[in-house]
Amino acid sequence: MQSESSPLPGTVAKRERRKQARPGELIEAALDLFVEKGFAATRVDEVAARAGVSKGTLFLYFPSKEELFKAVVRENIAGRFAEWTLELDAFEGSTDDLLRYCYQVWWERIGSTKTSGITKLMLSEAHHFPEITQFYQREVMDPGQALIRRILQRGVDRKEFRPLDMDYAVYLVLAPMIFLMLWKHSMGACVPDAQDLDPEKYLAMQADNILHGLCAAAPSSGPSTTRSP
Repeated sequence: MQSESSPLPGTVAKRERRKQARPGELIEAALDLFVEKGFAATRVDEVAARAGVSKGTLFLYFPSKEELFKAVVRENIAGRFAEWTLELDAFEGSTDDLLRYCYQVWWERIGSTKTSGITKLMLSEAHHFPEITQFYQREVMDPGQALIRRILQRGVDRKEFRPLDMDYAVYLVLAPMIFLMLWKHSMGACVPDAQDLDPEKYLAMQADNILHGLCAAAPSSGPSTTRSP
């Protein structure tokens, strides 16, 4: 017979599910606030309140705001590199198509989402927080650049791209992404129609420009820029 003081089995299960969901709820609330307010201005009690828990509960899962930020980055960006590497390994088309595909997927999964606000946060506040800056360099920037380098090296190895200085070529690919993230979370956030910018069209044009500069022969998807002497 069920004791009057004992919780019902369904209640126990519900509480357990709630406990297991808390880290994800805290990470989601932290992402919202970090993007809205920045790292310095976000307080852990605000994160806890938005997630519907006490500050003490938050500290059971994340001992500091820095550790909470790291969890946000790992959940939303750094933890995806293994998946993206597998997609790169499995891609069978040309490197031209691969680069275009990467821009498209990046925009759909990162650029168009609130996660892209983390990049603006880092660019704005990195010099104030060396610990999280080093973390971001190690777990996001370094593997991200390595992935782009692999794409470019693939094109060179297949004779699709001309020989490149890889240390600088990676920034050709990164620059349009960084611009869109800054635009989305600055002017784009306040005045979304100010410049009538279509991010997908912008990325397609940037891919055309980059590929015309990198390719051993001009890609077929865009008009030739070669002129007769």
